[in-house]
Amino acid sequence: MPETWKTVRADEIKPGDTIRVRGEHVLSVARIENEFMGRAGMLAFIEDSSERWFKAPTPADAEVEILVPPNA
Repeated sequence: MPETWKTVRADEIKPGDTIRVRGEHVLSVARIENEFMGRAGMLAFIEDSSERWFKAPTPADAEVEILVPPNA
């Protein structure tokens, strides 16, 4: 069974999840910054690996796609 993407609210994401934001950026979430830039209702998903560092600010109630592994 191939992996699939499922749409969830951004505030349901947790570290360790692989997500796709705004339909284009795929990242492996290492940590989540709450109240991004002091703004309630904003999150920032951060990928921090040896390959890259990436931060994706996202409204907490936005729709985000999460990778669902096979047999999950």
